[in-house]
Amino acid sequence: MRKLLAYSLTLVVTSAAGLVVTAAPASAHGYVSAPPSRQALCAQGAVGDCGPIQFEPQSVEGVKGLRSCDGGLPQFAVLSDESRNWPAQDVGSSVTFTWVFTARHRTADWEYFIGDTRLETVDGGNQQPEAVVSHEVDLSGFSGRQTVLAIWNIGDTPHAFYNCVDVNIGGSGGAPAPTTTPPTTTAPTAPPATAPPAATTAPPATAPPATTAPPNGDAPAPAEGEWVANQAYQAGDEVTFDGERYVCRQSHTSLPGWEPSIFTLALWLPL
Repeated sequence: MRKLLAYSLTLVVTSAAGLVVTAAPASAHGYVSAPPSRQALCAQGAVGDCGPIQFEPQSVEGVKGLRSCDGGLPQFAVLSDESRNWPAQDVGSSVTFTWVFTARHRTADWEYFIGDTRLETVDGGNQQPEAVVSHEVDLSGFSGRQTVLAIWNIGDTPHAFYNCVDVNIGGSGGAPAPTTTPPTTTAPTAPPATAPPAATTAPPATAPPATTAPPNGDAPAPAEGEWVANQAYQAGDEVTFDGERYVCRQSHTSLPGWEPSIFTLALWLPL
């Protein structure tokens, strides 16, 4: 319990320090998890040497009206570094962007841009969103490698959250599978009819060998207490991941890429 308390105190002190320095609200946090945003790639370890953003992908918060990947925050400037050749996911002409909100806040709207072109605006109704929100965005006016800027505009503050998502529109992963016409085949000529062979004594009937049905046709269930994806967790639940124990600090439904080792302090606290 001493270790858990220490983490909690660290969060309080850090949040308080942030309020003093930036006067930015500490309660709203979120980012695009799929296709993976640059901060998601850092948090997953798919891109290395990212600095502090790898530990808090949900925290790229700046004033509204920016068009930057880093939200104007110097500590997250790596997100605007184009020399890093960020991995781009192959997508089709229509893409579903999924946001993860580790702390939900009333929402004005979400915006999606490629360059100066606004692709989509989704009204938030000044309501608190669900923990996971998805939007389908039409990218058909573009092709090839592009960077989509996804913005979450908070409803009751002058702040927004910024995410850059690199995609390859019409890439091999997003292109429809090619269709082919099966080759024409010629039916084989039937062999000449022959008289059936003389009847022979049928061998004695034997029963097929017995088979033992598996005790359970389903995939084996995860070990008790092991973290799994697509599982609803409540605050206070404890799990094991990679041999370490964690306690859930915010109720959520887990997804691939939400492992406790990635979301330490955001969704999970190590014990």
